[in-house]
Amino acid sequence: MWLRHRLNDPFVFILIIPVVLLDIFIELYHQVGFSLCGIEKVKRSEYIKIDRHKLKYLNFFEKLGCAYCGYVNGFFHYILEISGRTEKYWCGIKHQQRQGFKDPRHHEYFAEYGDEEDFKNKYIKS
Repeated sequence: MWLRHRLNDPFVFILIIPVVLLDIFIELYHQVGFSLCGIEKVKRSEYIKIDRHKLKYLNFFEKLGCAYCGYVNGFFHYILEISGRTEKYWCGIKHQQRQGFKDPRHHEYFAEYGDEEDFKNKYIKS
């Protein structure tokens, strides 16, 4: 098991490069775009938490993995909130129902697909 994990490590940890680059661009969009449109900003610390590496009973590799997962998984949770607020601002319309499609949680308050009246009530300001 240990050997398989070590052989898998490069495939997991190489993703840090595109994740950090994505983090830079997402944060730039978040700060500038949300400010320009008046969208409430997302508090990063509510989504990204890196703390499990402090546990004394974990070995070095486990601590490294915990710090990595805390950042990467938290970051994707953070992106989902940013993208959800963006979608709500620009296009708060649910998708057409299709069996097997899982609606994102943030679609709960969107206008119903094909319901012009619902859309106008929620998004067209007189």
